[in-house]
Amino acid sequence: MNTDQRSPGTDNAAERGKSSPSAQRFVSKGTLREIGDAIVVVWWRFFDWLAVVSWKKLLLVSMLGLILAAILKHPNPALMLTVASLIIKVVAGGKRRAELTANEATKRAETEQLERTVLEARMEALQAQIEPHFLFNTLASIDQLIQTDPPRASKMQQSLIRYLRSAMPQMREGRRPSLGQQVDLCSAFLEIMAVRMEGRLQAVVIVPEGLKSAVFPSMMLQTLVENAIKHGLEPKPEGGLIEIGAEIVDGQLAVHVRDTGIGFTPQAESGVGLANIRERLKALYNGRAELIISVPPAGGTCATIKVPYEIAPATPPA
Repeated sequence: MNTDQRSPGTDNAAERGKSSPSAQRFVSKGTLREIGDAIVVVWWRFFDWLAVVSWKKLLLVSMLGLILAAILKHPNPALMLTVASLIIKVVAGGKRRAELTANEATKRAETEQLERTVLEARMEALQAQIEPHFLFNTLASIDQLIQTDPPRASKMQQSLIRYLRSAMPQMREGRRPSLGQQVDLCSAFLEIMAVRMEGRLQAVVIVPEGLKSAVFPSMMLQTLVENAIKHGLEPKPEGGLIEIGAEIVDGQLAVHVRDTGIGFTPQAESGVGLANIRERLKALYNGRAELIISVPPAGGTCATIKVPYEIAPATPPA
């Protein structure tokens, strides 16, 4: 009879006993690594805190720590930590604080740039929605005029072609828009509206050639022109005049749209178009631009946009 028989449970226990030291070493290494990583994280957080904390608060915390250490009868470690903290604050605190400030400024600038990009993308989407609506209305007017007044239909068609020639390159290029581009677009738009209003609309453009290369946000000038027509001139039976002008005022580019319509109304001031312009100016220029609504002495309304004067990058030749 074989007496050297061992139960399966005994064999498994022995095998587990043999493998346990290596497993324990593996677990110990992993635990030590985690503890080391945690110590590094805590150290850098403490280092960053030393960099930004004021001297008054640091001294107050150090005194409280020393008092607590004396009560617990462990003054030496607390004293060494306090001295080390003061040395770190003097030697590396200023540099680290400058690095943290620079990082925060960079993140803030990136966030603001992202907000501006999102806002401009929204405006491009809005323009993509507005253009077909305006185009279809104009084509419908041309179709009607072909039957009743062919010369006017031809004139409106030519103005529409000019409008599209100004609008399409801006939508494709993706570069910073210039004042000259916006003026050309609005001039063609005014020609179309003059035909629609049957002589009740006159337009004057007073923009020096030297300012047409200045950077000016897209759609803003046309929004002011549309507001002037809708709220000022269309309700007036005899119509009136729209003037687009630009000048440099206190180092800023000031672009205005003045009309001789029925005058300023509070409802126009709180309209969606003007609110949108103010929101875009705030996002694009961070308080360095503004929209001003005023009433000229002769009546009507004057809307002025002031932005920092900046020359738009030249478009490379095709």
